[in-house]
Amino acid sequence: MPQEPKRSESSAAAGTGDAGEVDLVARIARGDRSAFDRLYRAYLPRLARFLQQVTRRPQAIEEVVNDTMLVVWRKAATYTNESKVSTWIFAIAYRRGLKLLKRFDEPVADDEQDAIASDEAPEGAVMQRQLREALGAAMAQVSAEQRAVIELTYYHGCAYREIAEIMGCPVDTVKTRMFHARRRLRQLLEQRREDLP
Repeated sequence: MPQEPKRSESSAAAGTGDAGEVDLVARIARGDRSAFDRLYRAYLPRLARFLQQVTRRPQAIEEVVNDTMLVVWRKAATYTNESKVSTWIFAIAYRRGLKLLKRFDEPVADDEQDAIASDEAPEGAVMQRQLREALGAAMAQVSAEQRAVIELTYYHGCAYREIAEIMGCPVDTVKTRMFHARRRLRQLLEQRREDLP
């Protein structure tokens, strides 16, 4: 009989990996605050990055992350293990992020400041900063749904089926959003390049 692959001691101790996360959610459902703390710490940076890209509102990220994790705390007993824990949590975060966007209707400013690494060559650092700024400006001009698809695909490694679960839409809708997002980003980046002296 084939043996189940062994997890590393550090990942087992941290409660990471899908089986470890399922266990943490089960413990949270029973009111285990230390399990909640471990899950919160594991998801804080991932959710913050995702929500920054979707909402483009850095001042509200902490509020949305906390709202998301409060739902996880309250609804842990309803988690059915039909999807990965990460899919379930990102779906909650996505809905909370969209709710936040509905509260605001003024233009969104991207306040992110990129630091230049001291060990980079000055020309390379400037080019990297310009590329990040151009991509950030272009991302601000696509819809929240398209930003979410880009973020989940390229930065969180989610498959289209998983993204469809998170966003509550068919897989074909995810593919369509990705197609339009890529096309729009390409147009915006080419336009910016043409506008440069």
